[in-house]
Amino acid sequence: MIGITNSDLLPFSQFQSNADTWLKNSILPYYPATKITYITVGAEVTESPNNVSALVVPAMNNVLAALRKVGLHKKIKVSSTHSLGVLSRSFPPSAGAFNSSHAFFLRPMLEFLAENQSPFMIDIYPYYAYRDSPSNVSLDYALFESSSEVIDPNTGLLYTNMFDAQIDALYFALMALNFRTIKVMVTETGWPSKGSPKESAATPDYAQTYNTNLIRHVINNTGTPAKPGEELDVYVFSLFNENRKPGLESERNWGLFYPDQTSVYSLDFTGKGAAVMTTESNVTSSNGTTWCIASSKASEKDLQNALDWACGPGNVDCTAIQPSQPCYEPDTTISHASYALNSYYQQNGATDIACSFGGNGVKVDKNPSYDSCLYLTAGSNKTVASNTTAISSTSSGSTKNEVSTWICICLLVTVLSLLNIGHAW
Repeated sequence: MIGITNSDLLPFSQFQSNADTWLKNSILPYYPATKITYITVGAEVTESPNNVSALVVPAMNNVLAALRKVGLHKKIKVSSTHSLGVLSRSFPPSAGAFNSSHAFFLRPMLEFLAENQSPFMIDIYPYYAYRDSPSNVSLDYALFESSSEVIDPNTGLLYTNMFDAQIDALYFALMALNFRTIKVMVTETGWPSKGSPKESAATPDYAQTYNTNLIRHVINNTGTPAKPGEELDVYVFSLFNENRKPGLESERNWGLFYPDQTSVYSLDFTGKGAAVMTTESNVTSSNGTTWCIASSKASEKDLQNALDWACGPGNVDCTAIQPSQPCYEPDTTISHASYALNSYYQQNGATDIACSFGGNGVKVDKNPSYDSCLYLTAGSNKTVASNTTAISSTSSGSTKNEVSTWICICLLVTVLSLLNIGHAW
């Protein structure tokens, strides 16, 4: 997904040649080697301090025309992302309605989406609903953990989480304008792991709970009360913490990873695991303990060689990374190598040399264990908690075949500097 920023909407809306040139220089040289499926024209324009809403649809039309000229208009869809602020009312869901002040650009945009079978892209944040109104929204309801139900008095539909309620509010708003065929795509949702003193719900435990429950909810194709069984594509916000982002502390802590590529908390992307609260794992060691994991920069071949050596001549017990064992999933070379390299490292004095592996091993001070997969520590015959494999924590091939819904981890600011393209989410 490649984005055209709000600041570029004016030139894209003014001249077809601008869209043609951009497509020629920034998309075609990299397609199809790079799997590009969507171009988003503008991001949350209704929240923009500059009045650029009127430029969105003309720019979308020019981008579509450019794609049509090269025969890609059916393979790369054009849309635009929106905040939930595009609605004037979202509760009860059946009363969902678009803000009338945006009607001048929303209706032509919805006509564009319906005609071209493009999705309505929405950014959904139950966290903000709870943070700003804790007396009206329960934390469990926001986290998919509620044991009670909220009833829509108009439809009788029962809601157990805010995510579904917000999605359905959008569906009802679309139906109120007679747009019944437009699908909804969630281009941002997530939960912050850290916040200011007043943001008590911004913790690693709650972030882990929300995203784990979200993934399970979406992968199971349960749909929403108004659209049961409806497939929903969701992007988790965001890949990395953003240390330079302004605003409250939470604004800088939505990431699944720290800038050094270690995970903020463990997360099961398969949707099959339980939402285990972060405890020892993922926490910096306070007693000087270190672990050795496979370098994310190492080649697949080098990692496989290191893995084979550790489990062979290195005399490492690699039972835990065999099928049906606790460290087998995710079934990736980097995950298995991380476990084996660490075991060798711990069994051989936890020295720098024991983590070398030709430059393919990296020492870390964050426990890399996850779920029931526990990593060894020096002097222990037991495996101990950690967090490594989140780097390559994807669902197995069988999981991908079982479900047609997919979840993509989306970086808040997607900047393709090589292509001179930026998307400020």
